[in-house]
Order: sequence, then structure tokens, then C-alpha cells
Amino acid sequence: MTASQVENHTPTEMDEYDVTFGISAEGFPVARIDDTILAMVPTADGSAGFLASAWRSTRPLSDLTRQDFFGHEGRLDSEAEFLARVFETARHKAELAALRREQVPMSCSTPWGASQHATVYANGIVSHATSGHGGFHLSAACNVKVPLTLRNAAGWYEEDAEWAIVALTFPEVFTTYERRCADETIRNTWPIEWERIYGRGLEPGESWTKDKTVFEQKHVGDWVVTSAINSSHHAGMVEVVARRSSPSIGQDEERRYLVPSTDYETCGRFGFVIDEQRHAVYDGPSDFIGWQRRRTGT
Repeated sequence: MTASQVENHTPTEMDEYDVTFGISAEGFPVARIDDTILAMVPTADGSAGFLASAWRSTRPLSDLTRQDFFGHEGRLDSEAEFLARVFETARHKAELAALRREQVPMSCSTPWGASQHATVYANGIVSHATSGHGGFHLSAACNVKVPLTLRNAAGWYEEDAEWAIVALTFPEVFTTYERRCADETIRNTWPIEWERIYGRGLEPGESWTKDKTVFEQKHVGDWVVTSAINSSHHAGMVEVVARRSSPSIGQDEERRYLVPSTDYETCGRFGFVIDEQRHAVYDGPSDFIGWQRRRTGT
């Protein structure tokens, strides 16, 4: 977003929320939503940006610098992505206010320790926070509504992943943003259950867990890189350690290979697969400390 775009901002769906746009003192786009300020902070090489935030700053947007923001809340490849994140945050805040969740004092024990405070989402749906962790507790009447394959008999659902089960079951007490995050969590954590609930298969790219399983099944017996380092002994090459599971001996084997740097740049999200027709087994001097010791016997 350029300064001109900010100055000539036209009414959109965004304007139903209390959002103010601006340009920081260092020239990157910023937006104020109530007591939250979001920014598209440029990366060091200027190739993209990342979402950062500040809280309860009353300074003019035009006075803000990179030092006023904290955190790294995801890569932004375009100004359109920044606008989408601003809109999503504004809508989330508005929906959150409308839900009127109630924080109440509640003395009880949880699977993660004593509850320090509780938030009532609805009758029978309570979120507990402890000193180290937290999660939801569902009453018996609410818990029977959870899909059987995802249901915890005691009604407790921890906050890292299982909270998404609660959001899936009771979407009406969660915001649009929370429901989207919950759906992503279910797809990546329990893809088989997700497919059963929605009656369709997940496509490639929709579930990290399912994609990883497919990758591992496809490459049974292949050598997949587990460690890599640029070789100081062979210019333009990457020294790698690869491993495959050998059902015949029931344990992992390891080998080293030299891979051209241009080949290794194509490494996928689940690892680089050795092409034994192109990549030679390597037993020469190593840049891996552990392999150096193996060769010297120290």
C-alpha cells in the first residue's frame, strides 16, 4: 500500500469497522484497529514483508517506526495480503465483542493444574487458564455433541490443538477467524476424521499431515536427507546425510551423499529425496562434526 493509496482510500467492506490506515515514518503501511496496530514491515532484503503488531500505542501512525512493533505473525507477499489480514483482524475483534464472553472467577482443578481464571463461552463451554497450560471443559450435555472419533470422555480439550474440536462442534460461539483456524488445525491434526465429517477427501496441500503420510508412503525405501551442509571440500556441492528405514533389518541406515547445490535448491517441504542415478555415495572429508569424529575414531 502506497501513501497515495492510503490517502485515496475508498469506502469498502472494511469501512464498517473502525480501521484507520496510514504510512509509518519509515514508509511501510500501518493500520489501527481499536487498541491494536498492524504493520507490513519489510524484510531485510526488501523482497517481501511480514505482519507485526503493536498494542495500545497512542502515537500518530506517521510517527511509528520498526522499533514500535513486535512479533512476527506471518509472511506477507503483497499489500493485498496485508489488507486481508487487517480486515480479518477487524472482523475478528467485532465478532468477539458481539459474542460477549464472560470472564469469571472459578476455583477448580484441571488436567493442567489449578484454574487461575475461566472464560465462559456458553452454558457448559468454559475455557480455563492455568500457570502453564489450559484448555476447554465441556459439560456432559455438551460433550455428547462432539463427534465420537474426536470426543474425550472426560470433556477436557487442551488449548494447543484440541480446542479446535470444541470450535468445530460449537461454531456459533467462535469468530470467523477462530473457525478458520480450527478447521486448519483439524485438517492438519486429524485429517481422517475431517474427511469423515465432511464426506470428501482432502486434496494435496489441504493437510500437512496427510501430505506427509503420502510422501512417506511414496518414498518407502528411498534415501531422504535428514541433514545438509554446504561442502567446503567440493565447490558447488552440498554434503548431506540421508536415511531410509530398512524393513529387513528393522533399523535406520544412514549414508552420506554429495548433491549439486542447484539440485538441492529443489528440496520439498518434507525433505530432499536422493536420486541414486545422479547423486553418488560419499565417504570423503566431512563438514559434519559428528562424521568427522566417526572418520577419526574420536
